[in-house]
Amino acid sequence: MRTTDFDFFLPDELIAQFPAKERRGSRLLHLDGNSGKLEDRLFLDLPTLVQPGDLFIFNDTRVIKARLHGEKLSGGKVEVLIERVLGEFEALAHVRASRSPKPGSLLRLADAFNVEVIGRQDDLFHLRITGETPLLDLLEQYGNLPLPPYITHNAESTDEERYQTVYAREPGAVAAPTAGLHFDNDMLEHLKQLGINIAYVTLHVGAGTFQPVRVDNINEHKMHSELYSVPQATVDLIEQTRARGGKVTAVGTTALRALESAARSGALLAGQGDTDIFITPGYRFQVVERLLTNFHLPKSTLLMLVSAFAGVEHIRQAYAHAVTARYRFFSYGDAMLIERQD
Repeated sequence: MRTTDFDFFLPDELIAQFPAKERRGSRLLHLDGNSGKLEDRLFLDLPTLVQPGDLFIFNDTRVIKARLHGEKLSGGKVEVLIERVLGEFEALAHVRASRSPKPGSLLRLADAFNVEVIGRQDDLFHLRITGETPLLDLLEQYGNLPLPPYITHNAESTDEERYQTVYAREPGAVAAPTAGLHFDNDMLEHLKQLGINIAYVTLHVGAGTFQPVRVDNINEHKMHSELYSVPQATVDLIEQTRARGGKVTAVGTTALRALESAARSGALLAGQGDTDIFITPGYRFQVVERLLTNFHLPKSTLLMLVSAFAGVEHIRQAYAHAVTARYRFFSYGDAMLIERQD
């Protein structure tokens, strides 16, 4: 398939710049991937669309304050976006500068601490803290929240709360698993009281999630790699849910990608590792029957993923409806609940 098969017109005013007043205050478009039937709902309706004994799986990654500004000690301003933390004192990062820093050079960040450039991995720079304070502590104190490129305002205190799920606990993401932003603690508790089980995976979302596909033939696209973990307790709950006929709902494409990565051998196995799984139409899903997700960028890998989940034409029609019905798009926007196409 061609990248242009996943393009659509989106008016700029439908790109949500701020979250809804309340986390669960968004709209919800319900799509049946088999019939293509669409229903305009509210996110508050979600508990009526699932059954006792179903399982929701959330991505518990935590967004870190990954953006830093500074200068090369040799001269010249730099902007650093941490992509992946590599232990206490090292990271891979995007570095923007008039001239790329060379291995061995030092960067002074936030006028507070130094990092050394110790090498490169493709487009990423391998950085090491020169002091004794762990990187995550420095980011929390001096870093800025890395809002998506289509959000035009600088991160504010409100964003530090709302661009983070209420269940975030494993620091390492540079972008939020945005389907989870709709849940508050009351909604989670309500689902539990209805007999819905909850489990977690971790996938540290990278900045590559916002990158458009730049090749014409989608088979030529190379995915960015992300670190994931699927606990044995989550695998056990999935098996128990299947045994009693319940459905597994992935909350977000990142949770879905973690689960499908863990099932690549043909069986779902607990463990952790790197994944560059690229899900496109024709893919056979092994773990998830239902997906809760936001609306995705034109020509993006995530739009291709949901097209694989519900069918290309059904997603095309759903997105056209969402534009006409003035749904809010992207990270701070409205949600979709998609029943998988058999």
